[in-house]
Amino acid sequence: MNILLTNDDGIEETGLRALYAALSEVGDVTAIAPADDQSAVGRSMSSRVAVEEHELGYAVEGTPADCVVVGMQAIETEIDLVVSGCNRGANLGAYVLGRSGTVSAAVEATFFETPAIAVSMYIPGGDIAFQSFDPDLEEYDEPARVARYLAANTVESGVFEHADYLNVNVPMSAEGPCEMEITEPSSVYAMDAVIDEEHVVLRDRIFDRIDNGNVPDPDGTDRRAVLDGRVSISPLTAPHSMNHHEALDELAAEYS
Repeated sequence: MNILLTNDDGIEETGLRALYAALSEVGDVTAIAPADDQSAVGRSMSSRVAVEEHELGYAVEGTPADCVVVGMQAIETEIDLVVSGCNRGANLGAYVLGRSGTVSAAVEATFFETPAIAVSMYIPGGDIAFQSFDPDLEEYDEPARVARYLAANTVESGVFEHADYLNVNVPMSAEGPCEMEITEPSSVYAMDAVIDEEHVVLRDRIFDRIDNGNVPDPDGTDRRAVLDGRVSISPLTAPHSMNHHEALDELAAEYS
């Protein structure tokens, strides 16, 4: 199996190296990842990028979506699976899917009709300063084990006959294999914007609620599963769905 490995934190990120080692046990892995941090860029696309050889594959001066297109069209055209991650931090909730570079790389792969898995590691708050926290290789053991298991078993099992990609979130530093749960993205949304002198500060208040232990995510959602110590796997489709309704037909007919 030929695996294209990418991420949005950059090709030097520890999480990518953890997945590279794990996935190499089940396939031939080529890392084609951003040369530097491209977190939260969504599916931003460039028209021209520089590509340099790297010990793991190739470093691309571009976005995660760029990396997938470069890999699928210019470098490694025979790809059986795209894996994106492991992201340093979770990608949980429906509202995160469109802004996450990690998830967006997986989405880009689906338009090439190639199965894809986005893998992220949930880092608990509290005493950990997330912005400066740099997990070591061993702390990615469970995400790496999950990625290896899914890469080895999903492609041939028919999973991707029913899902375009999997959004996977794994608790950090789990002791032994976690229980896996099939989930749907949480709809809980808590973005906030506050005027602070000359700026407006945008903040995702859901993390405050997580730290306080009062997130109202119901059972069966991705965030609930991860907070309870389980691996969340959300099988998702990439194209936007259409919801046709007679009210819009009437408005279109009346336009002149």
